[in-house]
Amino acid sequence: MSSKPATAIEFRKVSFATPLGRLLLDDISLSIEQGTITAILGRSGSGKTTLLRTVNRMLDPTSGDVFVDGARVHDADLIALRRGMGYVIQETGLFPHFTIERNVGLVLEAEGRPREERLKRSRELLAMVGLDADSFAQRYPHQLSGGQRQRVGLARALAAEPKILLMDEPFGALDPLTRAEMQDMLRDLMGKLGKTVVLVTHDLDEALYLAHRIVLMEGGKLIANLEPAEFLQAKEPAITSYVQAFHRGERRQAAQA
Repeated sequence: MSSKPATAIEFRKVSFATPLGRLLLDDISLSIEQGTITAILGRSGSGKTTLLRTVNRMLDPTSGDVFVDGARVHDADLIALRRGMGYVIQETGLFPHFTIERNVGLVLEAEGRPREERLKRSRELLAMVGLDADSFAQRYPHQLSGGQRQRVGLARALAAEPKILLMDEPFGALDPLTRAEMQDMLRDLMGKLGKTVVLVTHDLDEALYLAHRIVLMEGGKLIANLEPAEFLQAKEPAITSYVQAFHRGERRQAAQA
């Protein structure tokens, strides 16, 4: 008899309202299993990023609680909480005046790790995300392409070996071919490392390719939490509308054939 997978992140009746009373999250309850990739889909303003930011307490819920490894995040030391999670955003957030090597090791530098350890770890991480350290370590962010900067951002997020990786539209600004390369790299890397990943995206194809489960949000509410195959077959109107919004060009060409 197999045991139930452990829960890495749990949202219990989480709501969030702005100071003017606009409800961005409405009574969200959701569990995310350890070692899985969960994609959060939804149109702009659906609450995806707001939900993600409650995990590392960039936002505190108006009501309800978020738990990580069974502990309430509101009770955690904020610095320790955030250092225990990798965070990757679309713009990467690299420091332009720091070398790539230093950008990757910043979290370790903040923790007071010895320089030799930081340099070694930075080089390991650059290799892990497909960048040759001899070629890239001493460059600066402006000397890299968008895809290369995203690889550096991912390497930095993994520097302190976090169990959880939060990703907010990390590949949204990349061209389709570079985006596909990044998706391949992420899927392969996460398969090896076994991190728990929460990925905010607008892209259904990206969610289907990367995620073990797909969460759909609409108007601050949780609409669905399904496996990819179940998501494609669901009859819920909000889900079918989202699915039908993709590959419209392919369907038009098929209809004209």
